[in-house]
Amino acid sequence: MAKILLVEDSREMASTIVTWLNAEHHEVAHCEDGLEGLDRLKFETFDVVILDWELPGMSGLDICKEYRSGGGKMPVLILTAKAAINERTTGLDSGADDYLTKPFSLKELSARLRALLRRPAEIKSNVLEVGEIMLDTVKYRVMKGGKEIQLMPRDFALLEFLMKNVDHVFSAEALLQRVWSGDSEASPAALRTAIKRIRQKLDESDDEGNSIIENIPRVGYRLRAR
Repeated sequence: MAKILLVEDSREMASTIVTWLNAEHHEVAHCEDGLEGLDRLKFETFDVVILDWELPGMSGLDICKEYRSGGGKMPVLILTAKAAINERTTGLDSGADDYLTKPFSLKELSARLRALLRRPAEIKSNVLEVGEIMLDTVKYRVMKGGKEIQLMPRDFALLEFLMKNVDHVFSAEALLQRVWSGDSEASPAALRTAIKRIRQKLDESDDEGNSIIENIPRVGYRLRAR
């Protein structure tokens, strides 16, 4: 199973792609605006990124260029109706790894994604550490002070996101978009419940003021660096 970001402004096409990839057991996060897509690339980790060429806010080509210029390494597949050879080379020269012309077969899309996912990944640590807390994204383990902590899948995903963005403040809406993306159960109440469960597992006391996850009134939440 791969975690995929799809940036596509056509809701009909996006729905078709998401349904297909979900049936293949992939997790797909979808957004329609180019600027939002770039923002998600800056703060989240995906196994592969699918960008439509023409998007509101910022083109897929410009997203790819800016992402690569910032050192981004995730594989990128460009979707476009542009079929000319010079346009294809423009897409690849922008930093894209592959290019798929519309209309396309969903089976071909899957084949292209499998090829991208087979490429050797950049060697990097899969272990996140903040103070006494260690999270292994591959072995799916959370440790505190050498003791293993059991978390529910959604709580694990939320903690992973916050640990990747230590001291960054996120509104409840932003966290729901990033961690609960596309989930019908996404709600501020679900977020509060998840944070409460994480605090019960990781905090040394019941004092919310000393929690590793800080609640900033009327603003949002952040994971404190300790």
